[in-house]
Amino acid sequence: MTLQLRYVAGVSPARWLRAWTERRPDLPLEAHRVDEAAQLAGLHEGEIDLAFVRLPVEADGLHVIPLWEEQPVVVLAKDHAFADEASLTLADLADEPIAPVQDDAAMTIELVAAGTGVAFVPHGVARLHARKDVVAVPVTDAATTRIALVWAVERDDDDIQEFVGVVRGRKAKSSRGQADDEPALSPAKAAKKAAAERRAAEAAKAGKGGKGAKSGGKGGRPAPRTGAGAKQRSRRRGR
Repeated sequence: MTLQLRYVAGVSPARWLRAWTERRPDLPLEAHRVDEAAQLAGLHEGEIDLAFVRLPVEADGLHVIPLWEEQPVVVLAKDHAFADEASLTLADLADEPIAPVQDDAAMTIELVAAGTGVAFVPHGVARLHARKDVVAVPVTDAATTRIALVWAVERDDDDIQEFVGVVRGRKAKSSRGQADDEPALSPAKAAKKAAAERRAAEAAKAGKGGKGAKSGGKGGRPAPRTGAGAKQRSRRRGR
C-alpha cells in the first residue's frame, strides 16, 4: 500500500516527504506534479489520497486546509523596458499585451520569451520555469494566490491525519488538534527560519565564550586591582 500525493507547480514538497519517510517507513508516499487543471483529478474517486492545490477549488466533499500565500509576479522578456525594475504595479502594466495562457505554465513563459506579451504567475511557478531570456518582477498590488492541502471527506483516516500533522508541524507523539500545531511554512520561509535559528545559536555560543573573557582572569576570577586604593590596602596589611 502507498499514499498517493499530487501537487501543482510552485509547490516544493521535498521536506514533508523526507519527514514522512522518517516517521512512516512502513507506508511509502508517491508524489507527482500535475497541471493545475487536473489538480483535483482522482481525489473523489479514491485514486489520489491528498493534493497540494492552488485555490480556489470546488470544496464539496473535500477537507481544505489553506497554507501559504504566493507572491504574484509578471514574467517579461529579458529585453523588455521594465525588465530592470525592482517591482511594478498593475497600472504600470495596464497597456502591456498578455501572452496566451497555456495549460502548461512552461509553454506560457515560452510565449513570453517569444515576444507575444507578458504573463502573470505566482513566484514559485516563475522560479520553477526560470530561463535566461525572461525575468520575473514582483507586482505589488496584484491579487495573491494561496496553496492548500486537500483530501476527500470519506478518506479521512489516521494515515491521512498523520500526513496533515507532518505538514502542519505536529510532533510525532502529538494528537490531532493539539495546541502544539504550527502553521505550515512555505519552503522559502522554512529555510529562512532555519537560518535564523542557526545564527541565534552561533550568537549564543559566541556570547557564552566572551562572558569569561570579560572577567579578566583564569577560571572567571576577577583581575587584580591596581592604583592608589590597592597600595593603601597593601600598606595596611603590612605588604
